[in-house]
Amino acid sequence: MQLVGYEPSARGTAVFVSDGESVRPRSLDPETTLSYALGSRHCAGVVDGDEHVPCDRPAAPYCEYHTSSWVCARCTGTCLKEEMDCYEEHAVYIAAFAPDTFKVGVTKRRRLETRLREQGADRAAHVHTVSNGRVAREIEAEIATRLVDRVRTDAKVASLASEVDEDAWRDVLAEFDVIDRYAFDYGIDCDSRPVRETMAAGTVVGVKGRLLVLERTGTTYAVDMRDLVGYELEEGSTDRRLQSSLGSFG
Repeated sequence: MQLVGYEPSARGTAVFVSDGESVRPRSLDPETTLSYALGSRHCAGVVDGDEHVPCDRPAAPYCEYHTSSWVCARCTGTCLKEEMDCYEEHAVYIAAFAPDTFKVGVTKRRRLETRLREQGADRAAHVHTVSNGRVAREIEAEIATRLVDRVRTDAKVASLASEVDEDAWRDVLAEFDVIDRYAFDYGIDCDSRPVRETMAAGTVVGVKGRLLVLERTGTTYAVDMRDLVGYELEEGSTDRRLQSSLGSFG
């Protein structure tokens, strides 16, 4: 049994587990108990609907044959494709990650709220609407000279126990004519920063973007679900020693 993917959404997040042929979702609703030990890790292969084509190459989460390279993610306004095809309304947004990390990004207008949830943003502002992806990337590249265009996992873990700095957020948005604003509540209440771990055992506290928050033996852990993709799973919680928070000794 192999963990081959995950899908965060407003309707509820799931990881996808394969028996080598078919794929089934495993809900990550709050209070769900996970009891998997992690075995070996290798390429997650290809998932097509409910079917899975496995791959035993050692690279994980994907080998060179199953890694998709989306050239649009590297675009800064000069199209990297043979023919430009992003003729659809795009949104430029500013996303806030508590306490004071602010990221500029681009997505198709119809996917804006979905994209923000996928990233685990705490707040966001839609600041530009343009007719195609090329123009959106040009604007993004210019704003990225002042704001970040990527947020590392450690910063997102830190945001779990923080609140957005309202003054800094207001200052960041002062230069823009904001079209719409978003605030997200992922239902995760952490008094202290969770311990970052790679594990699939514990009680689900919640999911924020691709961060899975688990409670186990008095300690709260944050798991980057991408780090789980490719692992073979064995029923039964791990006996591996895990780092504990100071609060667990309370």
